[in-house]
Amino acid sequence: MQRIGIIGVGEIGRAIVEGLLGGDGEAPEVFLSPRGARVAAELSGRFEGVRVCAGNQEVVDRSELVIIAVRRQDRHEALAGLKVGDDKLVVNLMAGVSIDDLRRTLATGAPIVRAIPLPAVRERRSVTVTCPSHPVVDALFDRLGGALPVADEDDFNVFSALTGTLTAHYAYLATLTSWAAGHGIAPDAADRYVRGLFQNVGRSLSDESRPLRRLAADHETPRGSNERIRTTWFDAANATALKEALDGLLTDLR
Repeated sequence: MQRIGIIGVGEIGRAIVEGLLGGDGEAPEVFLSPRGARVAAELSGRFEGVRVCAGNQEVVDRSELVIIAVRRQDRHEALAGLKVGDDKLVVNLMAGVSIDDLRRTLATGAPIVRAIPLPAVRERRSVTVTCPSHPVVDALFDRLGGALPVADEDDFNVFSALTGTLTAHYAYLATLTSWAAGHGIAPDAADRYVRGLFQNVGRSLSDESRPLRRLAADHETPRGSNERIRTTWFDAANATALKEALDGLLTDLR
C-alpha cells in the first residue's frame, strides 16, 4: 500500500505515522487531515512524504487506504458528506462503531476493516487486533508489530474492552509510588524503583512458553510477600469487580 490517508491525527494517528516512516523498508506516502493541525504539521515537518491536506475529502481522494481515527462522538461531524469510492480500503479505529454503522455514515461499498492499534505501534512492537482479516490491512499492522485477526465483531469488542484497562495499570503504579512516598521515600526514587520493577515484569511477558498464571506462580513464594498482596488485595471480590466493570464496558461497545 503506497498511499495512506489518516483522518483524525491524534495520539494513535501520530503513532502510526511514526511507526510506518521511522522504520526500515519503503515508506508510503501519507496524507493527513487538518483535524489535529498541530500534530499533523509537526509530522509533515519531520517526515518526507507526509502531507497535510486541505480537508478530509482530499485525504480520501489521494489515498488507497483511509484510516479513520476520530473520536466516536465526533464521527458524524468529521465524516459528513465524505465521498468514499468503492475502490478504497477503509480502516476504522473508532471504538464502539461497527462496520455497518460506519458503512451507513459513509454510504460506501468499500471494504471496511476495524482495528485496535495501540501507541506502541510507533516502536513497531504492538499487536493490533483486526476484523475481519484483510491481507492489506494485516500486512500493514504486521509491519507495526503484528496483526491479530478475529473472525467477528463480537470477539473484536472483547479485545476492545481489554484496552480500557491500560490507564488503570498506570494508576496502580502511581499508587505504589505514592504509598512509598507516604512512608518517607523520595518521590523520584520511588518512581524510579517502581518503573524498573515493572519493566522487568514486562520483559518476562515475552516468554510466551508460559501462560500468564504460570508466570504469576513462578514469581511467587508460598506464604511470601507476593502471595500475601495477591490474596489479601487482589482477592475474589476484587477480581469479580474488575470483570463486572469490563462487562459494562463491553455492553456499551456492542
